[in-house]
Amino acid sequence: MSDHAGLPPNAPEPTGLAGQLVRRLRMMLADNITHLTTGSGPRLDYSNPPGDPGLFGPDAVCWKVHADFAAMMAGGVSALLLQALHPLALAGVWDHSTFRIDILGRLRRTATFIAGTTYGSRADALALIERVKRIHLAVTGTAPDGRPYRASDPALLTWVHVAEVSSFLGAYLRFVNPALPGEMQDQYYVEVARIAERLGATNVPRSRAEIAAYLQSMQPELVASERTFEVVRVLMQAGAPRPGMRPAGALIRNAGIDLLPSFAQRMLGFDSFAFARRAMVRPGMLAVAPVLRWALVNGVSKRARRRASATPAK
Repeated sequence: MSDHAGLPPNAPEPTGLAGQLVRRLRMMLADNITHLTTGSGPRLDYSNPPGDPGLFGPDAVCWKVHADFAAMMAGGVSALLLQALHPLALAGVWDHSTFRIDILGRLRRTATFIAGTTYGSRADALALIERVKRIHLAVTGTAPDGRPYRASDPALLTWVHVAEVSSFLGAYLRFVNPALPGEMQDQYYVEVARIAERLGATNVPRSRAEIAAYLQSMQPELVASERTFEVVRVLMQAGAPRPGMRPAGALIRNAGIDLLPSFAQRMLGFDSFAFARRAMVRPGMLAVAPVLRWALVNGVSKRARRRASATPAK
């Protein structure tokens, strides 16, 4: 499957009144989509400065993997659920986050960070990383089991990173391009490890084999607690910010559950209906994702690509 499966990317649009209606529909749909991921954190200009490739550049695998909106949203849901199984990581979110009343805000902040560090200018990407590092310094406390935690702990940063990037790549492989070569998958993990290390993570896995071994090694530390199930409840009951996006939101939430490793599905109680969920989610995502790609004709990755290829101002 190509990166642009679904609607033909270069198909001519109708002209006249029909063309106006198509453009209006695209703008309305794009506005509803981007409303899901904007409004939290700094506003970034992905179109400037001309010639700036950011931290990675257009040829990076992460530019490819992070470009698909539907897959990234499903991956974000999966990552949040997986992260919530770590008692210390969850304690920091529980004590220092408004997720119980603003789960969408948390997803938006994550989306801003991923988009900004992937596609933003070098200055904006580095500023985002420094901003998150400052926030982490204030996130300290004691977990319910009596263990102290701090968000700047290198081991916790590695857990959060692996939960995210393994979910993002898993979503890309399932819903966009399952034929992505193995060496490119490994290259993806090499690239994104640079962000984790800039945040302070250590011993960051850099390949599919290392990611799999890391997740296996972490299982004894994971717990499905009452707090974990509260995260699940809040996420599953979260309403879409706009009524028109409710069906897509429900589909993406279930796609995120479907992406979870089998051990996480068992711990969270999602394994009972795994087959029925899979039968609904996978065809649904393959039908909806091309429509979202069509709407986001001027998305972040496209603006960043034009910026990187532009002639720098003299």
